[in-house]
Amino acid sequence: MDLKTLNNEIIACRKCPRLVEWREQVAREKRKAYRDHEYWGKPVPGFGDPHARVLVVGLAPGAHGSNRTGRQFTGDASGNFLYPALFRAGFANQPHSSARGDGLALHDMYITASGRCAPPGNKPSNEELNTCQPFLERELEIIQPKVIVALGRIAFERILKIYSIRDSKYKFSHGAVFELQPAPFRQDSGQAFNLQPATLFCSYHPSQQNTLTGKLTVSMFDEIWKKAKNLLK
Repeated sequence: MDLKTLNNEIIACRKCPRLVEWREQVAREKRKAYRDHEYWGKPVPGFGDPHARVLVVGLAPGAHGSNRTGRQFTGDASGNFLYPALFRAGFANQPHSSARGDGLALHDMYITASGRCAPPGNKPSNEELNTCQPFLERELEIIQPKVIVALGRIAFERILKIYSIRDSKYKFSHGAVFELQPAPFRQDSGQAFNLQPATLFCSYHPSQQNTLTGKLTVSMFDEIWKKAKNLLK
């Protein structure tokens, strides 16, 4: 399977009734500031360089961000913090992203998420994340990243689950770095896994609750991408 086929499958997914209802309700009712926008209102696929060595994993689409634009980390405050950092590090050709087709291109990077549908309260259930996990597993198999950057604890825990890592030494903290060895089999199905070793970088999620409080600063975020870039050299 290639990324185009996988993304078409993601977009068509209706497996989680609560999320389907919510994402479509938000797309119908809209936010006042976006009344004239046509909302995406579907699962949001990953995007970026199909030959990327860096895979970025976030949480889930924002109700009026990616659920509106149809592109990961686009159209909301998290993206407004993320893309300038990627531009400074040389992973993006421009520092802002407002909509699909705005000219943004990623170099050596592919951006995806643990959950593909906007969840109420920005909190997907564990069951919903489990339902979405095969999409992330297949992205890992197709892209075979050398570096994985987990934006937030949920993305970190999801990667550990895919790699079947239960070692207590793997604890989330901003700036933490871990080596991942491939899991030979999928945890739930027992099917063979085609994964390569990777280095996992951890970062606080660039949400406003972290960036406006100073928990995640520009310099802290830049350091993550600088280390990831250096590892590729």
